Amino acid sequence: MSLFSSASSSASRVLPGRDVPIKTSDVHTISGHSLHPPFPEGHEEIVVGMGCFWGVERLFWQLPGVYVTAAGYAGGETPNPTYDETCTGRTGHTEVVRIVYDPQRVDLETLLQVFWEQHDPTQGNRQGNDIGSQYRSAIFTTTQAQLATAEQSAAAYQQALEKAGRGQITTEIKPLDTFYYAEAYHQQYLDKNPHGYCGLKGTGVTCPIG
Repeated sequence: MSLFSSASSSASRVLPGRDVPIKTSDVHTISGHSLHPPFPEGHEEIVVGMGCFWGVERLFWQLPGVYVTAAGYAGGETPNPTYDETCTGRTGHTEVVRIVYDPQRVDLETLLQVFWEQHDPTQGNRQGNDIGSQYRSAIFTTTQAQLATAEQSAAAYQQALEKAGRGQITTEIKPLDTFYYAEAYHQQYLDKNPHGYCGLKGTGVTCPIG
């Protein structure tokens, strides 16, 4: 369980979703790697939400040691949600990016440092002009070691934020339940649309890890 309170939606009526996954892409447009498991042996996976997933995915696919990224939805209740459904706030999901990485080439602390510094984790159900529970800050882990490291990094960054006169972290930190792929047009969106929207904006406060 996170040290920080969840900012997830408490929608009174959750959308039913569907039994089968929605259609998405098969391969990453830049690396050519499959977006779907199985991934190479020894690689690890973590899922993060930092607002609109277009810019978040580009941020991480550029990092050495990241094998593949994919845009999707996590943290809610509706099975196999669509983008339009997620935008209603009635699925409980937030927009996220799956990051599959080689820990021999990039450590988790480095990924978390990028996560904390490249968005504002104090804003609750929004990032800048993007407002709603689907834009909340989140870290969904796949191992106990990741969960411990993520919570330690949050505590360290909270101290740095307080010294800078900033607010409390609202980031949801918990084990990943299910990652649902977003539609094909969302995958590597800013590779397909280089001048497309990117709302990422950090606090300017350095995270003392990594």
